[in-house]
Amino acid sequence: MLFFRKVVSTFRQRALAAWEWLYGRAYVLLALTTLMWGGNAVASRLAVGHISPMALTCLRWLGVCLLLAPLMHRAVAAEAAALRPRWRYVVVMAALGFTLFNALMYAAAHHTSAVNLTILQGSVPVLVLLGALLWLGTPIRLVQIVGGAVTMIGVVAVAARGDIATVARLAFNIGDVWMIVACAGYAAYTVALRRRPAVPGLVFFSAMAGVAFLLSLPLLAAEIASGGVVWPDAQGLVILAYVTLFPSLLSQLFFMRGVELIGPGRAGLFVNLVPVFGAILAVGLLGEPFRYYHALGLALVLGGIWLAERR
Repeated sequence: MLFFRKVVSTFRQRALAAWEWLYGRAYVLLALTTLMWGGNAVASRLAVGHISPMALTCLRWLGVCLLLAPLMHRAVAAEAAALRPRWRYVVVMAALGFTLFNALMYAAAHHTSAVNLTILQGSVPVLVLLGALLWLGTPIRLVQIVGGAVTMIGVVAVAARGDIATVARLAFNIGDVWMIVACAGYAAYTVALRRRPAVPGLVFFSAMAGVAFLLSLPLLAAEIASGGVVWPDAQGLVILAYVTLFPSLLSQLFFMRGVELIGPGRAGLFVNLVPVFGAILAVGLLGEPFRYYHALGLALVLGGIWLAERR
């Protein structure tokens, strides 16, 4: 028994030391975040027919709340005085970064491919730069403007499936349009993180997770009323467990910490890894085709981000 306790104690100490090391490494945290987000796009495609979009959105945040409640309810209550005056900010942030983004992406997955979903997320860094200019007064140089334009051309190339006539007709796939709107919302969330309340990151995340769950309830109710709800089967439960633990919980904590360490502009740059990770996962796990316009769009997206952030 004594030996077992020593083993457990040693393991706990090493796990805490590893966590402390990881939590201070912004680049590692952000790379892991984008890997999880790339996996989220693949999970959204795998979820089709096994769990409906609003059920997945609502249940994932319910799962996060259930995981956090035993650990964080006292800490959140202790910081209530600091959170209460900023309740509107908390609601907007939860809506943009948690509820809206995921609901739109899961709905978009019914109309477009995981490769498209991930490449279109490459628009987030450029949108973050624009948001930082408008909200924080962060200056943008000419080379950043050029880089942003190149990135957005890549996004349009993917959304148009390489067909210029699609641009002229504005006949984009509705799933791609929803994904672009989701990315704009997440860019706003990224920029606004700089002004979050002066509370511990895990407390702030816990509060937003609770709000995100409440905001997702009307969406689920509408889905049920429309007759479109699909409750999770066995595969749906596995997908739900993945998105609850990784894209919902760990990635959000890692991303907030990364923004705290290096700022929203530089942290937003790491979203350029989502198209890379997501395309690899989509082709490798789903067997989705990787067409010429995907290659063109990916090259333009990453090249534009490199131009915008190379200094």
